[in-house]
Amino acid sequence: MTSELSTGTATEPPPQEAGVRTGRHPGARLPAYLRPAKLGLVDYYLSLAVVWSLLPSSQRLDGGSLPTLLAFLLGEVCLVAAAVAFDDVTGYRNGSDAANYGPDAQARALARKPLPAGTLPEAAAVRFAWCALVAGCLCWTVALVWAPHRPLWAVLALVAAAVVVPQYSWGLRLSYRGFQEVFLAVVGCAFVLPLFGLLTGEATGLAAVEAFLFGLGPVLFGVYSDTHDVAGDRAVGRPTAACPLSLRGNRLFIGALSLLETMAIVTAPLLGFAPWWLPLAFVPLKATRVRQFTVGMVRGDVLRGRLIGIRAHRILVVTLVAVNLTITGLA
Repeated sequence: MTSELSTGTATEPPPQEAGVRTGRHPGARLPAYLRPAKLGLVDYYLSLAVVWSLLPSSQRLDGGSLPTLLAFLLGEVCLVAAAVAFDDVTGYRNGSDAANYGPDAQARALARKPLPAGTLPEAAAVRFAWCALVAGCLCWTVALVWAPHRPLWAVLALVAAAVVVPQYSWGLRLSYRGFQEVFLAVVGCAFVLPLFGLLTGEATGLAAVEAFLFGLGPVLFGVYSDTHDVAGDRAVGRPTAACPLSLRGNRLFIGALSLLETMAIVTAPLLGFAPWWLPLAFVPLKATRVRQFTVGMVRGDVLRGRLIGIRAHRILVVTLVAVNLTITGLA
């Protein structure tokens, strides 16, 4: 996925300096398989910390919750790996990766793209994606079996997520139909709320708000990647929000997303979903968002803005966990 794929910075060496080997060397194959999985980007996987902290203290270490959490995490890792591997294959076939990660894009690391870098054959990448997809579905099946509760809405949401996640740029190719930003947000929500339902049997207002905030996190750094990749996305017909918008319009769109995050934080206590002090806990996050927008949109350093956005998402997760543990302690 776009928010998961672009990890390079201007300080990273080009492939030949980094010692990238071609796929003809057997020793290079394992690292090449791991690159499509993007295991270094843990941002979606942090959903488990949020869900775990939302649980009642008596349930966090019991024999039903821990196996369910572990199986869900393994399935989540596999499904995201499948999605980003399929995305790599699509980007390699339509040439967008060559444009966005090639020699003319010095700020991106070609070594992180094994297909255009020549470290992994296309057929091997497709096999990896399908194997990851099957493994992910099996792990989530185990999670359903182990789950203390199986409300119908949570089961259906989990099945829908397993079907939809790999189709970001494969199958239905949702990111090529104008749904990229919505897709990223929905996937983030799907990694929080259904799991919470399987563990508790319900969907509380606080859990829904936190799922929404968590889902916005990948969007709020993915849109900076899209801003950088706008030329390549336009060339292959991938209509991210940055493609039809002017530079000013794109800035307004990104600013509106950050405002939406703020509104969710402020309205949660007003609706009775969270304590009155919740907005105060998010002051460091909003200060980081201001810095992200200033660096990325005002100064035009979009890749640095993206990196700040990744840090902001992790600040969000730490804040959510701290809030939840505090609420539990006060209960």
